[in-house]
Amino acid sequence: MPSEAELGKLFDASRITVAKAVLDLQRMGLVTRRPGAGTHVLAPHLGEGRTFGLLIPELGLTEIFEPICHGMMRSSFARPDALLWGNASTSAGEAAKEAEQMVNSFIRQKVAGVFFAPLELSADKDAANRRIARDLERAQVPVVLLDRCYMPYPERSAHDLVGVDNRRAGFMATAHVLSLGVRRLAFLGEANAASTVDARITGFYEALRRFGVQPEQEPAWRGSPQDEALVRRLLDVLKPEAIVCANDLTAARLMQTLIALGVRIPEEVRIVGMDDVKYASLLPVPLTTIHQDCAGIGMVAMATMLERLEHPELPVRDVTVPTRLVVRRSCGAHLSI
Repeated sequence: MPSEAELGKLFDASRITVAKAVLDLQRMGLVTRRPGAGTHVLAPHLGEGRTFGLLIPELGLTEIFEPICHGMMRSSFARPDALLWGNASTSAGEAAKEAEQMVNSFIRQKVAGVFFAPLELSADKDAANRRIARDLERAQVPVVLLDRCYMPYPERSAHDLVGVDNRRAGFMATAHVLSLGVRRLAFLGEANAASTVDARITGFYEALRRFGVQPEQEPAWRGSPQDEALVRRLLDVLKPEAIVCANDLTAARLMQTLIALGVRIPEEVRIVGMDDVKYASLLPVPLTTIHQDCAGIGMVAMATMLERLEHPELPVRDVTVPTRLVVRRSCGAHLSI
């Protein structure tokens, strides 16, 4: 805002009158005054709305979280509430440090609650996630987990969780390929991935059992799909007709590696992903995948948070949003007709 002297000239008022008016604005919470920095207008309070923190350390690394956040903002439950976005790291190694800094910032700002997507893909993710949860619990800030729990199954945190049934997703993807007559399958996921991948592997094994398939070698592998040596070894050991991937990013990177190795998709190896991210249909071979309604997850997460604030005595809940199979060329369904 202009200085008190400038305001006095603008409105033809005395310095005393201007100072009193600015003080009244400060008491009403409309402006803030800092020595040496002047007077600044504060963001308006939106009725009785609350401010929530978005703690998504890998927002720029994982495709599903941007549409989840947009689902929150578009939700009718969110009005007139506000969301504070934290800075997202482009490095998995820096994500834990930045996440803990964001937690401290949210606590200082006295947010009404925090939406937390636990860290993955780093070796120290479990310890970092527990520290973050502990700090929020000590500050008595309600938390809604997005997509996954930070504690290994069968342990369960004390916070509500909104996501999809990952075990069912793994089953659906695997059962679809098996229904096409394929019997030699592999599963590939990144090392240090979130607990959702463990659940998807469980669904993978359940589908194998349902179809009576008993692999001679361990079919679930962990490692980078961009590692040509790993992919060559997987192909040599398992000789898979199809590979079920932990998510679409893994599937996309695996597709690039297989193409570089001269493997034809889906004629020689079929691929299935999970998530149905934006680029899934735009890959060199359009990707068959499991669609999760990310916008719906965001809307349900906001409703869950508001209900938790209204009824803190409710039991801790897992809230799941339905998934569905999306068939494209990578699974080779057209070859089985």
